[in-house]
Amino acid sequence: MSRWSAWVAACHRFESQWRTLGDLRGDGVLYGLSGLFAIGMWLGSATVAESHWGSLSAWGYGAAALVAGACSLRSWRSPNVVRTVLAGLVLVLCVLMPLAVEAHWRQESQGTNFAQPEVMVIERAGLALVHGNTPYQASWNHGHLEHELVGVPTYESFDPYLPLMGAFGLPAGELSDHNPLGDARVIMTALTMACVALALWLLRLRHRAALRVVQFMVVLPTGAMFLVTGGDDMPILGLMLLTVALLQRRRPTTAGVVIAIAAAMKFTAWPLAFGALLVARTVKGTLVWRRIALIVMGLVLATTVPYALMNTHAFIDNVLLFPAGLAHVPSPAASDFPGHLLTVLWAPLGKALQVLVLASGYFFIRYLRGHWPIDVARLLSVLAVASALVIGAATATRFGYVIYPLNLWLWSRTLREAGETTPVLAK
Repeated sequence: MSRWSAWVAACHRFESQWRTLGDLRGDGVLYGLSGLFAIGMWLGSATVAESHWGSLSAWGYGAAALVAGACSLRSWRSPNVVRTVLAGLVLVLCVLMPLAVEAHWRQESQGTNFAQPEVMVIERAGLALVHGNTPYQASWNHGHLEHELVGVPTYESFDPYLPLMGAFGLPAGELSDHNPLGDARVIMTALTMACVALALWLLRLRHRAALRVVQFMVVLPTGAMFLVTGGDDMPILGLMLLTVALLQRRRPTTAGVVIAIAAAMKFTAWPLAFGALLVARTVKGTLVWRRIALIVMGLVLATTVPYALMNTHAFIDNVLLFPAGLAHVPSPAASDFPGHLLTVLWAPLGKALQVLVLASGYFFIRYLRGHWPIDVARLLSVLAVASALVIGAATATRFGYVIYPLNLWLWSRTLREAGETTPVLAK
């Protein structure tokens, strides 16, 4: 048996053993592990926002684990109702309350430690948009950093996002400095939850599958920690999930608009935007990739070009060179993935790994051609593997980016298990 076959067999055995636990007991295990993770962040994280989230949420996860374990000892007429109520309580205790507390502490202290740096970057971008300015100011010019912000790390002077991301910072530009509602995390959390709710309503999943998506997106640390501390990837994932639901329901025009909004905010949405070209079909089964391409290109260009023209040099430095590590400014995005470790050991090794990952694109193309036409679930599984490879091979990337392949994989499995995959069409 090959290593791949052995790994797949091990995954199947783990899944079978997990199902024997039952849903309530499984929830108890997940909440218990979440509590341990929160304690680990509380005691071990060097980031103040993450440490405070851990201290505020560990108790909620621990209590939920105990309640779920106790409830699993008896039979319930409607166990899904019990699980939903419990998930709602965890949402309040581990997401909404910690978010409110950290937003309040941040405004009261007028400090930046109670939020991740990206929150301040987004809010400064929103303030620039309110005044009709470009959010891209800092740039590297002949060996000197221009427009460096005083009192913050050098990398916070840069805005690596596309202009539309600044929309989350608009409330901060409009409201008073002491209003917690102006915190960018509030609107990002609200949009994420709204997108998840609407996507699940469109998909009409079974209760068990829908609850697992909600848990992974907003209740467990895979979503809760990022929502509370300031992860800008959560609203992007919310928009991506809504796009998946619209593609599944064969509403290509609306799906194009939604993924275009995400793509106009951050490059991490672009893989699904390109993938949508392969699966966007009308109710009659007609592939409408041109429509999707025009919508995405139109919205991205309309929201990006005006600000890029205001200061083209700064735009290139912020959006392209800085995220790629080519702006001569150290970035905190350097998690211990293979690409980073190999680059530190010997730079050519990191480059060689990246070349191998790029070359693997050939096999992805062959796979898609061999399984054409593909459905939404298969597309998600391909994107999950591809994104995992890219993240692992990147020279500098955040550990938090693993939520992209994990969510894509979960959505793919959810669609397949629910029998919701798009019917195979004639070639």
